[in-house]
Amino acid sequence: MKMELVQAELHKHGEAIITTSGGQTFELHTGDVQFDLENRVIRFRSSGADFIIDGDSVEILQQHFSHLDND
Repeated sequence: MKMELVQAELHKHGEAIITTSGGQTFELHTGDVQFDLENRVIRFRSSGADFIIDGDSVEILQQHFSHLDND
């Protein structure tokens, strides 16, 4: 999946859970993530660690919602 799609969906929802081709799962939040389109990496800081992920290795993008619409 192209990292531009991940960036757009994160911007749209404010939060996203991604799973990479290596099977690792990360929860991303809008203010904590930088998309380096030139080097094709996603950078973010989590408690106690800095991460640099191959931006195009994302295989699954998941959004979860804090509540369901009952309309």
